[in-house]
Amino acid sequence: MIDVRTAPYAAFVLRIALGAMFIAHALLKFVAFTLPGTVQFFESLGLPGVLAYVTVWAELIGGALILAGLGTRWVAAALVPILLGALWVHSGNGWLFTAQGGGWEYPAFLAAAAAALALLGGGKFALSSLFIRAPQLRAA
Repeated sequence: MIDVRTAPYAAFVLRIALGAMFIAHALLKFVAFTLPGTVQFFESLGLPGVLAYVTVWAELIGGALILAGLGTRWVAAALVPILLGALWVHSGNGWLFTAQGGGWEYPAFLAAAAAALALLGGGKFALSSLFIRAPQLRAA
């Protein structure tokens, strides 16, 4: 059963954590790996280099939108394929992310978290709630 009093706050916590994670991962690709390095990595996987730019900008802009609570459901859903791509990249490395090259449990968890956020919505304090009146949760 969902506690209708605390569910909006739970969605808020999930939104802040996931938005911050996307921004952090985009900045990691900018600062630590650099964009040319990220492009080279994508190409080493057999992916088009331009997909690296799409991924970095989707993570950065998507993370900011999620953090702000703007279009949360749509943005979280749109970012799930990026997380599934990360899952694919790490799938051969084993379960734990501490494995050589990183395992697949972290991208799998993040994909599930993004899917959950897409289902929940922005929760409390989302900027979109200033513009759109969301339907209220009802007790089951």
